Amino acid sequence: MRIPKLRKKDLITVVDFTGDEVMQIFRLTARLKKDARRGKYRNILNKKSLAMIFEKSSTRTRVSFETGITQLGGHALFLDGNDIQLRRGETIVDTAKVLSRYVDGIMIRTFSHENVIELAKSATIPVINGLSDSFHPCQALTDFFTIYEREESLSGITLAYVGDGNNVANSLIQCAALLGANISVASPKEFTPEAAVIEESQGLASQSGSNIKITADPREAVKDADYVYTDVWISMGEEKAAAKKKKILAKYKITKELLSYCKKNYKVMHCLPAHRGEEIEGDILDSNRSIVFDQAENRMHVQKAIMCALMRR
Repeated sequence: MRIPKLRKKDLITVVDFTGDEVMQIFRLTARLKKDARRGKYRNILNKKSLAMIFEKSSTRTRVSFETGITQLGGHALFLDGNDIQLRRGETIVDTAKVLSRYVDGIMIRTFSHENVIELAKSATIPVINGLSDSFHPCQALTDFFTIYEREESLSGITLAYVGDGNNVANSLIQCAALLGANISVASPKEFTPEAAVIEESQGLASQSGSNIKITADPREAVKDADYVYTDVWISMGEEKAAAKKKKILAKYKITKELLSYCKKNYKVMHCLPAHRGEEIEGDILDSNRSIVFDQAENRMHVQKAIMCALMRR
């Protein structure tokens, strides 16, 4: 089994990979998924240990990483933010140096993206961004792998993202630009994706042939789209602003009427957890147009491929 050799030791954002490296990850993912479906597991990370730091709670991230590395012959350590010394005054630098002496990789799910950057700078082992307030690279890679499974080529495929221009949206834009896929994002002006992300991704898109569209109009975004994606409107830590934010985002709900503007064979995506009836109508999420649970499963397989590529050095 061919394990990709990557330029960098960490996955902080999607653009730490090249488009070719992402496709290598996808091919490895497909092989690992096929093996897993047969109950066949490979000890690629035999006796390797992954420290998983969680400052934000999670279902999919914890279970997918922990199960994934176990299937690869390794071991995961769950480190809750309240259980380790980070919140008692120990610096991220010291934490990174200590963990580098104990384990073979670190996954962190945190609030400030600077925490991921600082951890990676100070660690001598690979660091994987399991989510920060600015980026969610594992999710975006999973989403495009889920599309890749269904398409002969990502070139010419259009993904429409509707809703809050959050960490997931930022990473989806980057991933589309790397892979030559088209992406159209509809968000209110108050919650558009980060300007620096859009600018950087436009540069990548000019090389890959991707088209990036940013609009405030949901209908314009989904027109002739192959895939339509949404996410929760209120991220962890935003609870105090929930009422105001929901009011602004109300017209960005995924409805049957909105989906009528898509291509005939459109599919619906959501990274979960979903709030049925809020950002998306419940019967759409549960319909045969929905591939959200394929996405959820693929998180594990994509992350297995990422861990193999980064930790088997």
